[in-house]
Amino acid sequence: MNIALKSPPIPGCDIPAYSPSGNECPLFESAWSRQLPLLLKGPTGCGKTRFVAHMAGKLGLPLSTVSCHDDLAAADLTGRYLLKGGDTVWVDGPLTRAVREGGICYLDEIVEARKDVAVVLHPLTDDRRILPLERTGELLEAPPGFMLVVSYNPGYQNLLKTLKPSTRQRFVAIEFDFLPRDREIAVVSEESGLDENRVAPLVDLAHRLRSLKGHDLEEGVSTRLLVYCASLVDSGVTVRDAVLATMIEPLTDEPDVKSALIEIADAVIR
Repeated sequence: MNIALKSPPIPGCDIPAYSPSGNECPLFESAWSRQLPLLLKGPTGCGKTRFVAHMAGKLGLPLSTVSCHDDLAAADLTGRYLLKGGDTVWVDGPLTRAVREGGICYLDEIVEARKDVAVVLHPLTDDRRILPLERTGELLEAPPGFMLVVSYNPGYQNLLKTLKPSTRQRFVAIEFDFLPRDREIAVVSEESGLDENRVAPLVDLAHRLRSLKGHDLEEGVSTRLLVYCASLVDSGVTVRDAVLATMIEPLTDEPDVKSALIEIADAVIR
């Protein structure tokens, strides 16, 4: 069953700015209208979370975001019994609330969660669209306005933390990457307030550092870090100090690697 795409924006909520890099916006709308779960994959800080917030605002949908971590269990998403005023009461988790009320439930970095989380998600990501709550005996059917969105960074996957094919194939998937140079310059300038001519060398440096991913660095400079850097420069911090604080120190603790990155930075930003 299809549902209307153009829900009114939530009153009093601004739609977060987002610069599309492809057809991800219409793909998201189509997945939502056909009640399909969505998987976003791409490097850290490339705009996945901003994209979800943008689409939630555009479609007028409540958004519940969960940052997954090693200790996140299925009960943290579904809910648990708690003591309140001497009584034991059931308290819904964020996933259960979204299934009851509708809206988007976004699980960021899903591979970081414990394995029992995937078991809970499976019946929500096929044609059943149900959430069994064994502790309460309920079987919740997701309303038409509910959507499950998850994300992960393939670059961080290893044998112990990976998304199984049986789980990946339950989702419509969109791959994200960093914007092309000119587009990234425009976005960083708009977000930070720094003139594009001054942002350009920062973006060029980020591109150089990203090329080291998988060699000296586990991860490259994110667009988020670029915005931080440009914001510091716009506030009066020297370019070198801003680069060191946002584009070098967050990437490595190794003295030799840090020295090499500083040499690259000094060569790119004169």
